[in-house]
Amino acid sequence: MKHTLGLIAAATVLAVGGGTAAWASGDDPPPGDTITDVSGDWRHGWTIEHYDGTVTYPPTIAEARAGCAALHHRVGRVRCRTRTRIWYRDLAATKLALDFARSR
Repeated sequence: MKHTLGLIAAATVLAVGGGTAAWASGDDPPPGDTITDVSGDWRHGWTIEHYDGTVTYPPTIAEARAGCAALHHRVGRVRCRTRTRIWYRDLAATKLALDFARSR
């Protein structure tokens, strides 16, 4: 899960920071794991599409919270819930950024 969070955070920075626009103007294609579309929401689940054609389906918020509840230590559960909340917040921000970039 840490690896996935890192990839999403990196792709978010690239998408919001104009990295995608720089790739669009050049001849070199972006890396395959670049996020090209995010759809869905935290209640019903997300769909994340990548430049190389792969699609990722993160769990719904209920499934993620259930996974956190399975942890044995309270501190671990709190960390897991916090990471999940931040991850879904960042997915929503990425979705908005991509929608905004497409509208221009």
